[in-house]
Amino acid sequence: MSNYIFPILLILLIVYSTIKKNNTYQSFVDGAKTSFDLVLTSLPYIVAIFVAIEVFQVSHLSAYLSTALSPIFSFFGIPTQLAPLVLLKPFSGCGSLAVLQNIFSTYGVDSYLARAGCAIAGSSEAIFYVTAVYFVKTKVTKFRYAIPICILANFAGVIVACLICKII
Repeated sequence: MSNYIFPILLILLIVYSTIKKNNTYQSFVDGAKTSFDLVLTSLPYIVAIFVAIEVFQVSHLSAYLSTALSPIFSFFGIPTQLAPLVLLKPFSGCGSLAVLQNIFSTYGVDSYLARAGCAIAGSSEAIFYVTAVYFVKTKVTKFRYAIPICILANFAGVIVACLICKII
């Protein structure tokens, strides 16, 4: 059934557009032009984020930071084994999935660490990537409070995810 949902939605969209007497093809082309401009505008910010993530991983700064922050994480009930995931998720969704895969292979998919890791990965966001894309598109220049608030909310979500997974 899930293989048919997207084609059915696409057909319904075309039928709806035809009923409303919109030029479906021209609307699609206009949307594609807009998205191309968004890609060109946000590309430098996205490249900067990817370079920063790579430097963070290759320099082993993530390992040092995980070790340094493990007492704080332990205080809040976050297992130290999940520290790399917690630190990487705000920067990269794909990178955090690689860390999550490592947790699966090391501790097993049914372990508490795997369940908590899944909850963390599923309930948090790649904050810096999203802010780079959205703030560029909306031309917001004063986002001084947005990122710290997002990081605090993300950390609160991590604490709650670990707590819920410990109870379950």
